[in-house]
Amino acid sequence: MQDWHFSERARKLTSSAIREILKVTERPEVISFAGGLPSPATFPVAEMRAAAEKVLTESPHAALQYSATEGFAPLRDWVAHRYSCDGLSLSADNVLITTGSQQALDLLGKIFIDTGSRVLVEAPSYLGALQSFSLFEPQYVSVPTDEHGLLPEALTDDLVAGARFLYAMPNFQNPTGRRLPLERRQALAALAVRHGLPIIEDDPYGELDYEGKRLPSLLSMAPEHVIHMGSFSKVLAPGLRLGYIIAPKTVILKLVQAKQAADLHTPSLVQRIAYEVVKDGFLDRHIPAIRTLYATQAKAMLDALSRHMPAGASWNTPAGGMFIWLTLPEGIDTMALLEQAVAQNVAFVPGAPFYAGTPVKHTLRLSFVTVPPEKIEIGVARLGKLIADVLQPRAA
Repeated sequence: MQDWHFSERARKLTSSAIREILKVTERPEVISFAGGLPSPATFPVAEMRAAAEKVLTESPHAALQYSATEGFAPLRDWVAHRYSCDGLSLSADNVLITTGSQQALDLLGKIFIDTGSRVLVEAPSYLGALQSFSLFEPQYVSVPTDEHGLLPEALTDDLVAGARFLYAMPNFQNPTGRRLPLERRQALAALAVRHGLPIIEDDPYGELDYEGKRLPSLLSMAPEHVIHMGSFSKVLAPGLRLGYIIAPKTVILKLVQAKQAADLHTPSLVQRIAYEVVKDGFLDRHIPAIRTLYATQAKAMLDALSRHMPAGASWNTPAGGMFIWLTLPEGIDTMALLEQAVAQNVAFVPGAPFYAGTPVKHTLRLSFVTVPPEKIEIGVARLGKLIADVLQPRAA
């Protein structure tokens, strides 16, 4: 048998906790609140089919050929135009198209992180970012949060000194569903300018405000200090694997060089099809339907939580996005609770993996957008009874 000599970096790799859970939840009898998957009901199948046919009819050879690393120029122009608001003026030179926002995380890690580099992250933070950045062996520093998100006042001079960047998800954060208030955004932007601190603003959920009341981006407040990540996964379809980075031109240049070594370019066909769908204002007509559906799903779960969760459990009420963050009494390990839940055919994501530092083990993430309301009711009832059973011996 071949003895494979993996690199030190490869030996340190670990599997995503969420991806491992998803393997279990593929069983049809499991009611899964685990995966952060968009609802397939929102996928614009007819529009994608028509766009694909048009692209393959009108420009088949260009669509099937190699293309520029930076991305399809009309799509980059579209992104630049869409984000040129709140006083911000962008051009295609500020935009790089990526193969999903996960590639964006990987590329940003490559160009900014050396072994031991200080990287600031929210506590908790997005697991996919932690997993991606960890490959480059940073020194994580966790920034405290509360029910409204990251606390700018926690970013003291000593904490910020020497940091390569702050990674933040201000809109309906994964995993907590929290949205950063306007005054905290302003404080963060001012801090970035004052300290010269780069901020990576990851924003896959910003369009999913249930009432359509968007808040200005950090990018618009400090464009020379903020790198903005966006994605088509939550507003079109995740199977496209299509994302983008908006950044100063000097940063885009380095990202292009890193991407050339990774995959040359994001698939030409996918970029052209997506552009054909969005170029005439389709998203402005399509996204309100997603918001309405997700708001209905969120209400179903919040109502079920109110009916079935025992005393001692608490949760947030998201104004958008796809997640609810549940906090249980201290002493309960939700990783152990998950095993019992799966045995009763209900699943969630334990909170511990979302922490770069000391894990908070009595937390968990619930995703509600892919589960019908009647199954939400059944699944939450099962979960509530399980938690109540765990708490009962402690109360005795």
